[in-house]
Amino acid sequence: MQVLVDADACPVVIKEILYRAAQRVEICVTLVANQYLRTPPSRFIRSVQVPAGFDVADQRIVEMAEAGDLVITADIPLAAAALDKGAHVLDPRGSWFSRENIQERLTMREVLDQLRGAGIDTGGPPPFSPQDSKAFASQFDRFLARQRP
Repeated sequence: MQVLVDADACPVVIKEILYRAAQRVEICVTLVANQYLRTPPSRFIRSVQVPAGFDVADQRIVEMAEAGDLVITADIPLAAAALDKGAHVLDPRGSWFSRENIQERLTMREVLDQLRGAGIDTGGPPPFSPQDSKAFASQFDRFLARQRP
């Protein structure tokens, strides 16, 4: 099992949680981005830089993902593709994507895209908060605990 991170938009505090966990439980964490990422020296942490382009990092994550892996992303289409491969998907705010909720999220995303296309300001997600990082850390720790033999 590995952890794959959609790193371009992943908050720094979440990356730091992942780095510490990689060392603590000796799990491979791979950050995928279309820019250079500085990561701590560790045999458990690596970064993959992909060329710039629409969804190039997402496509690479899907290629790398295997059943049972954990993908960290807020990107709903990427989450759907990772779920299709049998991966677990957690967003940086600590919410799980699942087979039961992904279609609803894809539909809502499409509706919001249509509204924005019509010139309607739909706002956006609230700023990332300390409560979000705590929720992520809690869900991530529970996931890791379930993975241990």
